Amino acid sequence: MQNIIYEVENDRFHIKDRHKYILQGLWPTDSRVEAYLDDTLLKTHIEAQIDIGVMNRYQDKYIEEASRVTIVVTLPEGLGRYHKLKVYYNKGGKKILWFTASVKKLIQKQNNLNLFIEEERYEKESDLVQIRGWVASATPVELSVYDRKKHRIDAEILWSNRLDVDAMFFEGAINEKSGFFIKADRLTGKVIHLVLSAGETKTIRTVNFGTAEKIREKFIDYTNKSIKILRIYGAQAFAEKLKQKITNYRRRPITYQRWLPKHLPTEKELQAQRTEKFEYNPKFSIVVPLYKTPKLYLNQMIESVQAQTYSNWELCLSDGSGAGSPISDELIKIAQTDKRIKILFHDSQLRISANTNLAIESAVGDYIVFMDHDDVLCKNALYECVKILNQKPDIEILYSDEDKMTMDGHKFFQPHFKPDFNPDLLRSVNYICHLFVVKGGLQKKVGFLREEYDGAQDYDFILRCIENTEKISHIPKILYHWRSHENSTAENPESKSYAFEAGKRAIQSHYERVGIRATVSAGEYPGLYRSRYHIDGQPLISIIIPNKDHILDLKRCMDSICQKSTYKNYEIIIVENNSIESETFEFYKEIASTYFNVHVVYWKGIFNYSEINNFGASYAKGEYLLLLNNDTEVINSEWLEEMLGYCMRSDVGIVGARLYYPDNTIQHAGVVIGFGGIAGHCFIQQPRSSTGYCHRIICAQDYSAVTAACMMVRKSVFDQVGGLSSELQVAFNDIDFCLKVRKAGYLVVYNPYAELYHYESKSRGLEDTPEKVERFNREIKIIERNWPLIFQEGDPYYNPNLSLETQDFSLRRLD
Repeated sequence: MQNIIYEVENDRFHIKDRHKYILQGLWPTDSRVEAYLDDTLLKTHIEAQIDIGVMNRYQDKYIEEASRVTIVVTLPEGLGRYHKLKVYYNKGGKKILWFTASVKKLIQKQNNLNLFIEEERYEKESDLVQIRGWVASATPVELSVYDRKKHRIDAEILWSNRLDVDAMFFEGAINEKSGFFIKADRLTGKVIHLVLSAGETKTIRTVNFGTAEKIREKFIDYTNKSIKILRIYGAQAFAEKLKQKITNYRRRPITYQRWLPKHLPTEKELQAQRTEKFEYNPKFSIVVPLYKTPKLYLNQMIESVQAQTYSNWELCLSDGSGAGSPISDELIKIAQTDKRIKILFHDSQLRISANTNLAIESAVGDYIVFMDHDDVLCKNALYECVKILNQKPDIEILYSDEDKMTMDGHKFFQPHFKPDFNPDLLRSVNYICHLFVVKGGLQKKVGFLREEYDGAQDYDFILRCIENTEKISHIPKILYHWRSHENSTAENPESKSYAFEAGKRAIQSHYERVGIRATVSAGEYPGLYRSRYHIDGQPLISIIIPNKDHILDLKRCMDSICQKSTYKNYEIIIVENNSIESETFEFYKEIASTYFNVHVVYWKGIFNYSEINNFGASYAKGEYLLLLNNDTEVINSEWLEEMLGYCMRSDVGIVGARLYYPDNTIQHAGVVIGFGGIAGHCFIQQPRSSTGYCHRIICAQDYSAVTAACMMVRKSVFDQVGGLSSELQVAFNDIDFCLKVRKAGYLVVYNPYAELYHYESKSRGLEDTPEKVERFNREIKIIERNWPLIFQEGDPYYNPNLSLETQDFSLRRLD
């Protein structure tokens, strides 16, 4: 058996009393704590750690021999008289070192703010720096950023609430917004100094992005940790740690710079595309509004069109630069070399919608392709479109994946691998963007771009198009490179704030046209939007909670519903499932006499999650059902309104919520079919402050499934599909149910604005017996048998270029 490594994971000073030093970490069971400054015994206090990280809960292989604790060490005045702090655990009369720190480092920490940097990112291609972290103080904090020469940088600093940090500092209230996100560019050198001030306390943290410096820092850090592990725990524990490091290194994410060359067509493949014959050969009209376009970008854009392996196209260029255009001579020269290029000149300057519309008016192709004047098409862009159209000739809208490229056009970064058509994601953000292709007949039906939406004219146009067709196809390939520069919304959202206001109006108009009553507001970041759906009347919601004993869990769940919910027209149906503790039944009597809208019904069969919920639903009087685990706790007061608003839409069958583990990491933010071989939750274990890949955690969107730990469904839809499948006794019944609802023609929506804690199905136990393992494997076969197509073709709401091995939307590993 390996040695358990009992180590400190967090150490800091008390937020108010700077003589108290707090240590948290893994501690051997039945051990006493002893702390010394040199030879002086110190006063200590030890208690169980309340908030334990989810990763730790799963990684502690021998947790029965240990627990996580919080130890408070009281330090004396005149700390500088001492040399070293040592903390021991005393187990069976044997004193073993647990933590040590020099007094010099303690004093340094004592005089600084509690600061933690979670993420440091430097993108060489775009010269962009991003830093994410938190700072905790009993007084407000000011943050400034300086470059290597100590000149102040006009950096973008966003502050956010961090409930996980609030929970960490249990001893007292900290600054309201403790989380920060810093974005800066155009640095002088690869060094940033963060200067943080709170009252009389000032802390300076230097972040070095230089490769050599990073390697040196990591080497020193790993060396110190290795020496500590070898000295305290021995060679066996060191070997175990080294094995973990090597395994994690092999599983490291693939960089886009390595991925892209492997997925671009080779010259041989491009040549084969040029000679391929299609039965259907539509003409593409590529429309581009020009405005004083730099000649380098202009030529690169045109050359990328001319390099297309499919040749039936025309390029319609409308120069909105006005009289005396600086690019007119260049355009005339270009038009003379290729008859497929049309040039439109204008005496006056034109805004983007009017300019684009004139290009569209000149187009004679079967499909309109939208392109910006400084961007680049991949050589196979039109070929991939024709290939799909020959397979599905009735398609009226095509869109592809995209990435960004540096100003010189040589490096590519920030790929956006998109889902198939996702209407609720589109109402949260214009994820379609580029490449966007629309059939000419559909364009004529919906009309031209509208000038009143300039800045978001493409967003408004896309919304009008999807209102008039369901024939939409997504090509999961990078076909478009979006040039990124400081005045582009690709990199500097604040430079076009008017565009985001126009985007909000575009979504609002879309709702009005389709007859949906909703109010649109700005989302958490520029370019994101939040929709609040208006609730018609006060329909009854039946909240169904299965329960077996665990009355503390149930009480917490019910108290959070009753005390926090602002929507009051609900009933709670507790489905009693073979409890054995007398206290449970006493509790049922108590709540039945206390709450008029709480009912207990008794399931007498064996545990079958599907049948238990179906049984509870048979007693429901509500028009809407909310399936809810007993180990959940409501966070935000409008959670029912948020879920009900979506569920009242005629096209929506199911609505799920954003769930957190008690340590404020993501437990559920939607489900992808294929994760882990069958299905899994998106972004699991990511920090609550994280927004996920392309902000997907904080965007309302459609998924193939959501968890039944918190799931709202219309009662009529529940009955239509026959409820949950009883053959799936424990696992995958919610996945199967969602797929049945999807098959019936309804959407399954993930709503990030309904938030709850989920304490991890405590009442069921582990798959730890041969019988349970056999049942689990049987249910895997059932879900695969019921839904073979989605396992063969992949989840339509997840891009095939992303990995199924991880749940963070990282790139699929190279073969």
